[in-house]
Amino acid sequence: MTKSGRTSRQAAPSKTAQEHLGELAHEATRLAKTARRHAKSLTGANFYANKMADLRADATNLCKRLSKKSVDDPTRLCELAQKVFSPDCAAADRAAAAGDLRFALKTNWANAPADQGNLEEVGIFPLTTLANTKRGYMVAIGRQMNGSYSSGWYDACAVMMRRLLEATIIEAFEAKKIDSKIKDSNGEFFQLTALVNAALGEAAWNLSRGVKKALPALRDLGHKSAHGRHYLAKQLYVDELKAPYRDALEGFLHEAGLT
Repeated sequence: MTKSGRTSRQAAPSKTAQEHLGELAHEATRLAKTARRHAKSLTGANFYANKMADLRADATNLCKRLSKKSVDDPTRLCELAQKVFSPDCAAADRAAAAGDLRFALKTNWANAPADQGNLEEVGIFPLTTLANTKRGYMVAIGRQMNGSYSSGWYDACAVMMRRLLEATIIEAFEAKKIDSKIKDSNGEFFQLTALVNAALGEAAWNLSRGVKKALPALRDLGHKSAHGRHYLAKQLYVDELKAPYRDALEGFLHEAGLT
């Protein structure tokens, strides 16, 4: 106990690539079951299909990293992962493959060398895309954002998502030489709420309908995590916005000429 009477807690250790991939497999089987219960397809354009596509992308990156460690034949691991995250896999086959995958990760792959840093590549937005912008500060924010997500620190992740969204909006306005529209009388850039409002009303670009719809929710997620006294972000809250968040960043980076 601390002097304040609160029980002290040690920081949770970062997840290994094996643990993260196992959790993704569990999430994929649960998502497929929920989609089936609601008669929704895992292909096409809907929440479940988009979510499975995100899981498949993250799992592919993790499999690539594990494959480099050569503690066992990576072919079998990749084949199992492909089944688990396939949108067309039958329920029984997916469940069996997920079980086999988790077993392999806990046995043959359990002693693969730790590679925590690479988990920063997996999560909300690819660092390779940010690196192509030649903006070091964006890469640094993205690394913290993805690392927080992979470690289960969802409030920290949401705050960094907010910072990166602010940055991409400002870059887009600057590239169009209309950044005066998002500055106050002191020449300081607006905060995110005003930035989002300005971006939604800007005629210099044409944001997609999905991005326009998602921007207020993306704004609120970061705001609550940064300023909500009793608010605690959960993975579900972040996951629901991952796809539109990626679309928004890619849209503003495109307008900024950085992709």
